[in-house]
Amino acid sequence: MESCKPGELEASRVPKLKNVVFIGEQVPPGMFGWEEMLALGEKVSDGELARRQDCLSPDEVINMQYTSGTTGFPKGVMLTHTNIIGNAKSVAACMNFSAADNLCIPVPFFHCFGCVLGTLTCVVSAATMSPVIQFRPDVVLETVQAHRCTALHGVPTMFIAELEQMEKEKYDTGSLRTGIMAGSPCPIEVMKKVVYQMGAEQMTIAYGQTEASPVITQTRPTDALELRVATVGRALPDVEVKIVDLPTGKQVGNGVQGELCTRGYHVMKGYYKMPEATAEVIDAEGWLHTGDLAVMDQNGYCKITGRIKDMIIRGGENIYPREIEEFLYTHPKVRDVQVVGVPSLKYGEEVVAYVQLKEGREADAGELRRFCEGKIAYHKIPVDFIFVDQYPTTASGKIQKYKLRQLATKTLGRKDAAWVKTA
Repeated sequence: MESCKPGELEASRVPKLKNVVFIGEQVPPGMFGWEEMLALGEKVSDGELARRQDCLSPDEVINMQYTSGTTGFPKGVMLTHTNIIGNAKSVAACMNFSAADNLCIPVPFFHCFGCVLGTLTCVVSAATMSPVIQFRPDVVLETVQAHRCTALHGVPTMFIAELEQMEKEKYDTGSLRTGIMAGSPCPIEVMKKVVYQMGAEQMTIAYGQTEASPVITQTRPTDALELRVATVGRALPDVEVKIVDLPTGKQVGNGVQGELCTRGYHVMKGYYKMPEATAEVIDAEGWLHTGDLAVMDQNGYCKITGRIKDMIIRGGENIYPREIEEFLYTHPKVRDVQVVGVPSLKYGEEVVAYVQLKEGREADAGELRRFCEGKIAYHKIPVDFIFVDQYPTTASGKIQKYKLRQLATKTLGRKDAAWVKTA
């Protein structure tokens, strides 16, 4: 039988303009309907199918996934069969997923969270999928209740909204066992409520990024509660993780903060048509530099302490927003909080907190500032508290901190300070 070159896929049977499959009625122009796609498959002979299979390589790019754009312009991340299938299998194993599970998926399928941790994790474990087309907390909880879902995925803001909805109406979430909270830093207090109030006793936290297919570390159901709510777990099987000193690039000891780097089957092939950008994040030894700050304990469990780009330098002092956010989350009136740095003529940068209050609660900047005094270092207390109802987010629900910085700079009249050059 004649073989073909790797990557060569004959498309003679497929109309060039149709490359999307639509599941449902009233198929839009330019797309395949599900039944139409199945009918096309009947026209493919066993010999042609075998030839197509011989063309495939596990290390070929199968998924062009774009970064979420939380820190700037998205990049095309080239992910292979090995990348995403291996990651899905490891994630499924970390949750003890099986055919007995039913996963509620309110995160979008076009994002790595929904695509790999959602649909593909179900495929490799034969679990049932219960997708939610558009996120609404009431619809998510109704889906969990109606389908007796055993697992639920979401970013922290989704879980916060669901917990608030549970205070308004009664839902039966007793079927929940596990799931994943990921996508942005997971507040400890929120994780505890998901475990105790929603009943998802084996809820896991996963950490990663699109460039890592996406999960690097994850907690396990057998971990002690403290590890499951206060860390992002340990490396997945066949994944290497190390923490390195920023100035020197040398690996640091346990408990010392540095940049989290990872190496293994899960690291992307590169950014699409961006070799220079690829070389900036993947070094000569194959280590992916995540841009995230972390500490690791003696057992390999990691805590994410912030992003390098999010770090605030006030008068020479390094300030990590995650620490301040975790503290402000403990205020009984605070629903959510995001801390950013704004330009300052005197200090270079100063701390600002964007705060969402719980429904029906009122507070002002003075109250929150007094809450901080004597409990966190003076230079970490926000100089301003900006109260908002919502944050700018990506389509997948991640909060765009760079937009918050831009907005605060404009709102607080710090544009002149932004132009001051520093060493």
